[in-house]
Amino acid sequence: MENKGHNNDPVPVIHLRPAKGWLGINFKELWRYRELIFFLTWRDIKVRYKQAVLGITWAVLQPILTVLILTVIFGVLLRTPSQGLPYPLFALSALLPWQLFATALQRSSISLVGNANLITKIYFPRLAIPLSTVFAALVDFAVSLIVLFVVMIYYQHYPGINTLWLPLIILLALLTALAVGLWLSALNVQYRDVQHMVPFIIQVWMYASPIVYPIETIPEGTWRLLYGLNPMVGVIQGFRWALLGTAQPDLTMLISIGVVVVLLVSGLYYFRRMEKTFADIV
Repeated sequence: MENKGHNNDPVPVIHLRPAKGWLGINFKELWRYRELIFFLTWRDIKVRYKQAVLGITWAVLQPILTVLILTVIFGVLLRTPSQGLPYPLFALSALLPWQLFATALQRSSISLVGNANLITKIYFPRLAIPLSTVFAALVDFAVSLIVLFVVMIYYQHYPGINTLWLPLIILLALLTALAVGLWLSALNVQYRDVQHMVPFIIQVWMYASPIVYPIETIPEGTWRLLYGLNPMVGVIQGFRWALLGTAQPDLTMLISIGVVVVLLVSGLYYFRRMEKTFADIV
């Protein structure tokens, strides 16, 4: 028998069925909620700069000040090799993709707890929350990228045909942040200690990546291959190659991509498995 509303109109019935497949990710449903993802992304951007005196200028000052410090310590005092590039340009070209990754990871790891009011009240694909935080990190990156182009012009170092690979490398950085963020955000719902560990993890991870030193510092062979297990090695190596024409990415790039795929697939599986408990625990 069909249910009737107050005006004798049929009341729509929503059927909730378990997702099929090993991962259980309904990408068609995510696409239907694309406006929500856009809204959450825009909200994160506005909240970040709300009542900030300098606003978006922080996206310019942060990489500039960081590069100045790194240049003095590693470029001037320690005379760290820089693949034949001026050290400020060498450091900035790695710092930008790193900050994109670090910002996206930091926000996505606490995104579920930060949106507890939404999770407990309405239904939508929970994957939309970490996705929106990752997309929001692109705003700072886009502004910082302009700074990098200005520095490149200053040193008369212009990009070549390899720049066409840049969107794919940026996508790899975002997927890396999303893959790790899925694990940490789901774990943070159950164990709130995770959000306190993330800044320390990011700090250690930075020095385990070829930002202040070239990848050639790592001996070839087994050590270089193990080093490639850090997915940001491939991202940074590829970013420098695409924009500055440094050494072409080697086998470590393929290893880094493989690690990202494993982290992303396993992260999606774990996130989906824990998703049904988020509203009860958060």
